[in-house]
Parts: sequence; C-alpha cells; structure tokens
Amino acid sequence: MKELQYLNKYFIKYKFQFLLGILITIVAQIFSLFTPEYIGQIVTLIEDYQNGNAAEDVVRSQLTTNILLILGTTLVAGILTFLMRQTLIVMSRHVEFDLKNEVFRQYENLSQSFYKKNRTGDLMNRISEDVGRVRQYVGPAIMYALNTVIRFAVIGTHMVIISPKLTLYTLIPLPILAYSIFWISTEINKRSTLYQQNLSMLATFTQEMFSGIRVIKAYALEKQKQEDFSKLSRDSVAKNLSLAKVNAQFGPLMILLIGISNLVVVYVGGTMYINGNVSLGEVAQFILYINMLTWPVASLGWISSMVQEAEASQKRINEFLKIEPEIKNTNPGHTPILGQIAFENVTFTYEDTNITALKNVSFTVNKGETLAILGRTGSGKSTILSLISRLYDVEKGRITIDGENIEDLNLYDLRNSIGFVPQDAFLFSDTIKNNIKFGKEDATDEEVADAAKKAVVHNNIIGFTKQYDTVLGERGITLSGGQKQRVSIARALIKDAPVLLLDDCLSAVDTETEEAILNNLLDFCRDKTTIIVSHRVSSAKNADKIIILEDGEILQQGTHNQLVNVAGYYKELYLKQLSEKELQ
Repeated sequence: MKELQYLNKYFIKYKFQFLLGILITIVAQIFSLFTPEYIGQIVTLIEDYQNGNAAEDVVRSQLTTNILLILGTTLVAGILTFLMRQTLIVMSRHVEFDLKNEVFRQYENLSQSFYKKNRTGDLMNRISEDVGRVRQYVGPAIMYALNTVIRFAVIGTHMVIISPKLTLYTLIPLPILAYSIFWISTEINKRSTLYQQNLSMLATFTQEMFSGIRVIKAYALEKQKQEDFSKLSRDSVAKNLSLAKVNAQFGPLMILLIGISNLVVVYVGGTMYINGNVSLGEVAQFILYINMLTWPVASLGWISSMVQEAEASQKRINEFLKIEPEIKNTNPGHTPILGQIAFENVTFTYEDTNITALKNVSFTVNKGETLAILGRTGSGKSTILSLISRLYDVEKGRITIDGENIEDLNLYDLRNSIGFVPQDAFLFSDTIKNNIKFGKEDATDEEVADAAKKAVVHNNIIGFTKQYDTVLGERGITLSGGQKQRVSIARALIKDAPVLLLDDCLSAVDTETEEAILNNLLDFCRDKTTIIVSHRVSSAKNADKIIILEDGEILQQGTHNQLVNVAGYYKELYLKQLSEKELQ
C-alpha cells in the first residue's frame, strides 16, 4: 500500500469526519452484540422452563422483554450503520473531488513536451477511472475494513469471555484465510494494473477515432478501424475476465471457511454442552456470532480487491503527480507587462525530436511595433511565439520582456498580457459567443460583436439560425477552417492584451478577407506589440520589421521596402505571390 500513502494528507484534512465514522462504527458494533446475547438468554430461559426451573409467566414476560430489546438494539444499530455510511462515504466523495482537482491542476501546470509524450485517452482514464477506483478505497474499502476489524474485536472479545476454548477452535480456519487473502491480493494487483493499462489504450484509441472520424470516412477505413477496436476490446475482455476469475475465488473460499467454523462450533460446542462446560444458550450465541462474522469475512476479499485495484490506480496517478513541471512560476509577485520584447542569441532544441529549431537568434521589438516573421515550413517561426508565451524555456541565450528576463516574470501576468492566435485554431464545444468571451469572460454582447466585426466573421455568424448562440461541435467542427480562424482572432482581439501573437492564422481565408482583417488590425494594434507569423507577403508588408528565417537562423531582416529591393527569399516570394494575385 506504498502508493496509497499519498492519500494520507486527505485523511488528515477530513480527520473529524473520519474519526466520527470510526466512533459511530464502534458504537454500532457494540449494539449489534446485544441481539445474540438476548437470543442466548431466550434459549437458556426456554431450557430452564423445560427442565422445570422457571415459571411460565416469568418465561413469557422475559421473552417479551428480550424481543423488544432485540428490536430496539437492532433499530439503533441500523440507524448507526446508516450514519456510518453517510459519514465515511460522503468523506470519500470529498476526497475524490479534491484528488480530481489536484490531478487537473497538475495537467494544467505540465509543459507542452509532456503532452507530446502522453496520449489524451490515457490522461482522461487516469483522472476518471483511476480516481474512481481510488475513491472506492477511501470510501467503501476503508468503511468495510473498519467495520470488519471492529466487529472481529468486539465479537472476538465477547466470545473469549464466554469460552476461550470454543473460541480457539472456532478461529482455526483463520490462518488459511490470511494466506489465501495474501496470495489472491497479489494476483489482483498484477492483473488490475494490466487491465487499467489496456483500458487507457482503449480510451486513447476511441478518442482518436472520434477526433479523426472525417479522415477515417474519407479513406474508407471503417472496416479496418472496427477490426482494430475489436482486437483492443477482446484484449480488454480477456484481462477483465482474468481479474474477475481471481476475484471470484474469494466468495466461495470465505463461505467454505465460515461453514467449517459453524461445524466446529456445533461439534465442539455440543460436546462441551454434554460435558456441562457451556450452556445451550451460549452455544446458540456462538453460532450467531460466527454467522455475524460471515459478511465481514466474506467482504475481506472485496476489500482486498478494492485496495489492490486502488493501489494500482494510485500508482498510475502518482506517476503524473510526481512530475515536476518544466515551466515554473519563479516570481509570485505582480509584474506588469508593457510589451518590449528582445531575443538575445537564443538557441532552442526540442527535447522529444532533438531538432534545433532556433540557432543564435537575436532581434528586438519595441512596444507598439509590429514584427512579421516569414520562412519555409520548419524554419522555426512558431517556436519563437511558443518561447514568448513561455510554453518552453530557452536552451541558450535569453529572452527579455521590458528589459527583464522572461523567466523572472510572473508566469500568469506574462501569459495574461498576451493575445495568442494559434496556427491550428482550437474552439471549444460551446456557443460562438462563449468561445469569443474566452478571451474576456465579462465581455458584453456589444464587445463580442465588435471583436467579431474586426475579425470579419460577424456577417457569417448572424447568418446562422441561432447567431452568436450557435453551439459548436467538438473542436469547432461546425465552422469552416476560415471561420474557425476568424473566431479565434476575435477571441484574441477582445482580450485587448498589450502583446498580440498571430501564428499563420489567416492561411484559411481568401486574400480579400485577409486584407480586410489586416486593415482592421492596423488601427487596433497601433499601441500593441504585434508579431505576425505568415507565409504571405501581404500579411507582412505593413510591419515595422520583417525577419526571414531559414533552418532556425535569421536569413534576412528589414522593412518591406528594404527587402523587396534586395535579392533573396523575400523578393522571390513577393514576386511569386504578386504574379499569382494578378492571375486571379
């Protein structure tokens, strides 16, 4: 249970509920003791009556009293058991809530490289299935374990008081039970881990299929993917059945051992009764005590199974929780951002691919200026924007914002001061209005419409049946590529941040729409630091500075007028795109 020790902090947090649950459990078990005792008294009373040692009216009176006491103590024990469940199970739901939030916060803090190495389906499985299994340990497993331990302690003590010898014979099967639990628990742990790993693979596969369903249909791959899914499902069934087979051994084993204990009580107890060492009522009490232990003993298997499955799940959760985020907020204080950005001999290599995206890059963008970055695919353009947002930290050199090292700034203030439009526009499964308001939660409807107009998407939106209240499909699938890009631009514009980063976000719009958006941006970005990554000269020609990247190095830099008059990549691209425009 080494991995489950991580949860001890939650037991400390909810110690009052936990201790109250233990107290209620103890009291409930004490009350449950009275029933066998009263029944034993009834049997002894009837025995005395048959032997002529008790009057009929006394027996009737005592029988009525004992029956009422049995009903009363059973009712109290039932109410206390209900309160025990309410206390401990509710506590487990609070722990589940806290743990899910902790895992989610860790997911938010982990860097981009983490998400390149791990699949979405696996991450989802750990925060849902794995956390759910851990809750089973915190709630039902601990509750029934406490119930079992306390019941054994209370009933065992009472049995020893009545007859130590009979108690010893009754508990003979326990060593066999202990060894069986140890062996089966070990197997459950192994098989549960394998099952959870397979479940993650299945979740990852289905998530990718849902995301790529259009590609699957376009390439007529339905049959092949169905076969792949069936294979994964068969593996899942096989691993689940393997786990179920081990779990299924507990029930019959427990019932067998309880049955043997009952036979021992009947034989040994009967012999002791004949010899006059115990009364018939005490033998009856022992039989009731053994049967009261039937469920707790039988539940040992279930408890052990839940604990072992939770151990396997918590191990998978701990693997992520123990990862130290590569990007850390080193400054908890407030650091306002004005917008001056400088790269000083920056070199950066992607850890997962070992590709050096930037090599000794240096440039400066002053507050209110616009920088355009052009270059072929893979030249390092998008990497510059990722480094400015601190999605990665530089390998060599340094980046400064307003003269301060970017790593010394408050991470939240830095990112909150940036309006970012990614190359692959991501929209949430929500209304268009809420997707735009993602950049400013308290924005008014007028501000939303104004941002959409600047992004030249307002006319498209009002053409929809529900206009701004249109709910988008997953990843914005309801919209075309150009519409998604423009809604994403509107989301960045409404944020009104001092720094605006546009990562080739006009690639899916026509040149006429592009020109309209760029004209709107001229006024909007007048007092903002703007960096535009593009493949089009039309997006760069109005920039204050232009950088041409090739293989991570600056090939050319200057203004549009300077670069268009110098032989090189920019002039070639300008002439090529100019001729294409004339042909249109």
